[in-house]
Amino acid sequence: LSDGNFDTAADLAEAELGMSSLNKHGASHIAPYYPDGMQQAGTAMHKSASQFSRIAQEGDLVAAIKSLRVVTAACTNCHASYRVQ
Repeated sequence: LSDGNFDTAADLAEAELGMSSLNKHGASHIAPYYPDGMQQAGTAMHKSASQFSRIAQEGDLVAAIKSLRVVTAACTNCHASYRVQ
């Protein structure tokens, strides 16, 4: 983003974290075994990454950074709440 590579950031976010990445990560196979809250948090993160991708494509740095904060907050909250012990 800082270099103005909005399309690259958008493509990477969608491919690696967005809703279209679910099969790549095998999430659809393992998600039924997660607690409901974890499923909801994961879905929210993937949706926020797809939303970030759409916003980044518009080329507005401020809007893209705001949207990226939503993605990273979703990651942080889930990883803080759910851990394998």
